[in-house]
Amino acid sequence: MESKPWLNHYDPGVPAHLEYPRVNAFYFLDEAARKHPDGACTLFKGVAITFQEMAALTDRLAAALVANGLRRGERVGLLLPNTPQFVLTFYAALKAGGVAVAINPQYRPREILYQVNDAGVRWLFSLDDYDAALDTILPQTGIRQVITTNLDDFVSGQRSHAKVPPGRLRLLDWLTSAPEARLEKTVSADDLAIFQYTGGTTGVPKGAIGLHRNLVANTLQVRSWLVNAGEGRERVLMAIPMFHVYGLVLGMSLALALMSPLVLVHNPRDLPDLLANIQRHRPTLFPGVPTLFNAINAFPEVQNYDLHSLKVCISGSAPLMAVTKARFEALTGGRVCEGYGLSEAPTATHCNPVMGENRPGSIGLPWPDVDCRIVSLEDGEGDVTIGEAGELLVRGPQVMQGYHNMPGETAATLRGGWLHTGDIARMDADGYFYIVDRKKELIKVGGYQVWPREVEDVIAAHPKVFEVAAAGLPDAYHGETVKAWVVLKPGQTSSEEEIQAWCREYLAPFKVPTRVEFREQLPKSAVGKILRRELVREEQE
Repeated sequence: MESKPWLNHYDPGVPAHLEYPRVNAFYFLDEAARKHPDGACTLFKGVAITFQEMAALTDRLAAALVANGLRRGERVGLLLPNTPQFVLTFYAALKAGGVAVAINPQYRPREILYQVNDAGVRWLFSLDDYDAALDTILPQTGIRQVITTNLDDFVSGQRSHAKVPPGRLRLLDWLTSAPEARLEKTVSADDLAIFQYTGGTTGVPKGAIGLHRNLVANTLQVRSWLVNAGEGRERVLMAIPMFHVYGLVLGMSLALALMSPLVLVHNPRDLPDLLANIQRHRPTLFPGVPTLFNAINAFPEVQNYDLHSLKVCISGSAPLMAVTKARFEALTGGRVCEGYGLSEAPTATHCNPVMGENRPGSIGLPWPDVDCRIVSLEDGEGDVTIGEAGELLVRGPQVMQGYHNMPGETAATLRGGWLHTGDIARMDADGYFYIVDRKKELIKVGGYQVWPREVEDVIAAHPKVFEVAAAGLPDAYHGETVKAWVVLKPGQTSSEEEIQAWCREYLAPFKVPTRVEFREQLPKSAVGKILRRELVREEQE
């Protein structure tokens, strides 16, 4: 796709090309500390930590990690919700030369175990609420040290007196007892920064490798897109999780680049707390997901809160319904702009203009320095005509380096200098893109990724189950929901409730099927492969 018609529809002031300084990802934090030392970096439960304080804490923790044996390139796990501790441990890990591996705290022990072992995590920062889950898996991992923290450790100023399990350290104790040490910050733009776990064509979660320069590039791209945002004048509402690369880049890193506070919400399901944070702290920018906008729209007491500080809300991770956008814009007076991204380009590649035309159903325009092609689904090579659907290919400075320890998957996804997204899209004559379908069979429940095979593996382990298939179905609230089709062993009986209870033992709540259908047989191909797409087609009919 040689021409770039989307450039004609950029907001005034958005450049077609950016210059990317050869800096590391914690450059934004250190710059904010230098230029706005007394400005709030995080606002959590009414307590502010300044940029200067956060930079000093990350330096101190990074020095402690190095002094205790962390080696360059070693993986550091973060099992934390949205708290100041996440910001602290993420940037400390990077400053120490480590690679941050953020883990969803909703995961069950078996899911945490897979990610920890696949990444090779050696250090783990965790909330002490998760001690029981960790106890069951630690002997099966290569983790050398667990450092725990309490939700209120950086709120009350008091150290938690909770009993620390043997062999673990408390983050506050470690920070206060660590000797002052000079940290040699030799981390470069080309060093590894994150392993972001995502699904793949095999259904096995894969660690997408992001370099420091990938994170810096994507941060500067979104910064350039927000043409009216001013340094030190914004506040970023952080209600989507920072353990997800969407929140990590378009929330945390963006706020630091804007030298503006992060308003941290650790439990977005607590809508009164979320809305009270908006009313109290007056955030201006809100990266969100459709389910969260929906939940706020539907909250019975939402009119009791003043949400008019919100100026720009970016919606990602799942399709945005027109009614959701219209209702939220009416509530807040702000602008909701749908975008698109993926963990392999951490994190975004497209977005609707924040001032210009937002086209219904469109993911918007490619960001500066993002090239796009839509190629034939038949041969995967030739470009299709304008308006025709095909696989979306992208390339840009934010694209990952590959998958950790998966050369075959890397080669299949990064071919000919392009990232093959696996998503079916079309482009209109003006360069607005639209996601039509997924070539992959990934299910997105409220922005979270669910792989059918993972759900199937758990259900298949049930002693009564003979065969199972799982797929995503459209859902007005979550975007998609998981359904399972189950064939029982001869002579067995079961119920939807029984299968769901079994899944809850082994899967995060959002992966548990909301519907279970029992069948005599499942549709199969000539070689015996279960055809999920046939089940979905039957359901839609």
